[in-house]
Parts: sequence; C-alpha cells; structure tokens
Amino acid sequence: MFESAELGHKIEKDVWDRELPPLREALLDAQFDLAAAKFPVVILVAGVDGAGKSETVNTLNEWMDPRHIQTHGLDVPSDEERERPHMWRYWRMLPPKGKIGIFDGSWYTWPILERTSGRIKTSELDQDMSRVARFEQMLIQEGALVLKFWMHLSKDAQKKRLKLLEKDPKTRWRVTPRDWKHFELYDSFRQVAERALRATSTAASPWIVVEATDWRYQRLTVGKLLLEKLRARLDNPAPQPAPPAIRSVASLDDVNILKALDLSKRMEKKDYEEELLTLQGRLNLLTRHKNFAKHSVVLVFEGVDAAGKGGGIRRITQALDARAYHIQPVAAPTEEERAQPYLWRFWRHLPRRGKVMIFDRSWYGRVLVERVEGFCAEADWQRAYSEINDFEDQIVRSRALLLKFWLSISQEEQLRRFEERQATPFKRFKITDEDWRNREKWPQYERAICDMIDRTSTEIAPWTLVESEDKRYGRIKILRTLVQRLEDEL
Repeated sequence: MFESAELGHKIEKDVWDRELPPLREALLDAQFDLAAAKFPVVILVAGVDGAGKSETVNTLNEWMDPRHIQTHGLDVPSDEERERPHMWRYWRMLPPKGKIGIFDGSWYTWPILERTSGRIKTSELDQDMSRVARFEQMLIQEGALVLKFWMHLSKDAQKKRLKLLEKDPKTRWRVTPRDWKHFELYDSFRQVAERALRATSTAASPWIVVEATDWRYQRLTVGKLLLEKLRARLDNPAPQPAPPAIRSVASLDDVNILKALDLSKRMEKKDYEEELLTLQGRLNLLTRHKNFAKHSVVLVFEGVDAAGKGGGIRRITQALDARAYHIQPVAAPTEEERAQPYLWRFWRHLPRRGKVMIFDRSWYGRVLVERVEGFCAEADWQRAYSEINDFEDQIVRSRALLLKFWLSISQEEQLRRFEERQATPFKRFKITDEDWRNREKWPQYERAICDMIDRTSTEIAPWTLVESEDKRYGRIKILRTLVQRLEDEL
C-alpha cells in the first residue's frame, strides 16, 4: 500500500506560492458552508514517527478558522481512560454537527503499536480493526464525513528525518528515545500498519497515503484532498440509507416472550421485608470487597410505564454509599446530544472502576420509543441492534459488570397504577399525557420489546426479565440477580 508514497514526490516553491492562497480561501468557504450544512467532519492523521503529523495538523488549524475545529493530540491513555472501554476517550472527543474534529493519533494508534511490540496477537489486531470498521461505518451512517490520512516515510527517509531533527538544537526536542525505539521496529510496524489499513480502507472511508518526504507536497496534498472531499459532500449531500432487507416477523400463534412470563408470582410482605434487608446487607458488603475496585457496574432499567423501575432502583441505592453510585435518568436528547451520534450521550456516562452507574431508561430507547413513535428512520433503528451489541461488548471487555433488567406488568395492572398516581397528589408528577398515549400502542410496543430482547440478549449481556405485577416480588428478583452476579465475579 505504500509503494506510491516512496517515489520522492516534491512541490517546488513557486507552485506552492501560486496554489496556496486560492486553496486557503476555498477551504474557509467550505468550512463556513459546513456550519450551515450541519454534518460533522472527522479527520484522522496517522503514520510513521517523524512524518510531520503534528505539523500537518497545525497547518490545517492555520489555514482554517480554529473556532470551528476541535484538535486532539492523543498520547498514552490516562488512568481515567484506562478504567473505561478503549473507545471511550474517542467518543467523548467526536465533533458535533457543523464542526471539524482532527485527531493526531486515533483509535488505530494503540492496536498497531501493541501488535508491533508483540503485546497482542494478529487475531486480536484483526478483531480490533473489525470493531474500528464498524465504528466508522456507524459514524458515516450518522452523517459524518470521515477522512483518514496516513503520513508515510520509507525506512531510509525516516532515519534521515530523525537525524536531521536531532542535529538542529531548535528541533532536537522533537526526537525522543521512543522515536528511535520505534525506528528499530520499522519493518514490523510497516507490516502491521499495512494489515490494519487494508482491513479498514473502505469505499466510504478509504485511507489516503501521503508521502511526507517533502513538506510542501505533503501539506498541499492534504489540503487539496480535504477541500475536494468536503466540497463534494457539501454539493452532493449523502442520500438517506435504505432500510435493511431483514424485517422482524410477528409470531404466527400470538405467543411471545412477554406473554410467557408468569405475572401471578407474589411475595408476602413479611418474607419481602426479611429478604430485602438480607440482600441489601450482602450488596453493601460486596461493594466494599477488595476486588470491587477492579470493576465497574452498569445497571440498565427498562420497562413499560409504571412497571416499577424507580422502586427497583431505590432498593439498590439504599444499600450503597452515595459516593459510589450515580443514577442517570434518560429523557429526550438535548440540543448538544442531538448534534452527536446516538450513543454518544451514553458513552460519556460510563463509570470508572469501583463505581456503579444506573441508567433509568437507556440506549434502548432507539429500538423502543423512537421506533414505535417514528422519531427516527427505520434504517436507524434497524442498525441500532448491532451497534448496541458492539457498545455492550466493549463495556464488558473493560471489566464492567453489565446487568439489564426489563420490568413487565399487564395492561390491567398498568391502568390501575396510572389511576392511583392520578389520585395521589404527591405521585401526579409520575403520570403524563404521553403515558396515556403510549397505552394505545401497547401491541406495537410489545412487538418492539420482543425484537429488542431477541436481538440484544447476548451471552455477555443477557436480559433479566422481571415479573413486576407484584412490586415486592420484582424488587427482590432484581436485588437477588445483582447480588448473585457480584458474588460470582468477586
């Protein structure tokens, strides 16, 4: 993949002086048009050490309005970043619609370096690249323009560049022992990089390899290609994706996983109070266990309106130190959240190790409320299943315990609870006109729920279905499930 970037490409000064002014003017015009077009641009600048990656990034900031560019220079992950999934740091840095995000170092850097140094196997690199390809495809489907530049130097050119920088007192600081260590691994690095680029260079987001021997050629190439790709997207907006061909199929005999639940299960008050105290005591001790600090806990609560999510959550938090948990209620996205990919607002709330994050409703809104109410296109909620599974896979890989609870009640019990809420002054805030409207779409929601469970109840993140017709029984099942999972892990 790198042969054409080792031919000695060069731009003379007079060509540079002639072509630079109109290029800069055109880039600024395109940048202002981008603000109105409202899609994000993600630019990755990667390559070998000494290939002018940072200088290229600085040049783009100089040529365009830096107020509308977010630049991220990424090095070794911090302690906070290492305690979360690998992609967490990148999700938080994604540019909003209308902005450009430049990454000097990206989600490719560490997998390539880890494989080059022999710390991971080729199969693990391939898995990482497969996840990266799906992530970039998601960005594109969310409307982003993704541009990937690889700055290349041959082995001889890299050695010459490092020596030249090291020789000049003004630039000596730019060459570190790590750069020379990486140079010794050049052949291995090149082989690994080729494999990574080949696996992730797609029609929608191809890698652009740029020879970095001559700085004028390098920067003019990047600038012109950025303008070309940006202008093409601005002048020809991306078409809306068509819905996938595979559709959910309704059960022919009207039997489904929700109707199969035994909602008649009950628990006597005396037994409930005794077991509640026992389970809460065990839960408190588990969160103070020495090994708890090695994990994080993510709890997801979903269910039909008035199914008892809040009550179940409170029985958990009663047993926890208030400093150890956070409850994240999920409602309609804010303006800031709508300017980002759908999962962004959930990635940002993932907890550090030793902490518990409780989602009162969650990312499953896309395949439930948004699907049924038509708040997103069918293509968006159809692809959300695999994106959610990828998200949860990364959560679990980061040593988090992920538990998902679906609380279920009958239509008759929901109606009784709705009427009780309306009649109780201090509970009126719990019932809205939207809750009543949702009741009218019970069959549509039921089918969406069954599809959700079928497609996202995986071996690493299964759904726990909670029969909540009797609140006491449901709360104890939730606590028992959580305590058992923690005991098994710790």
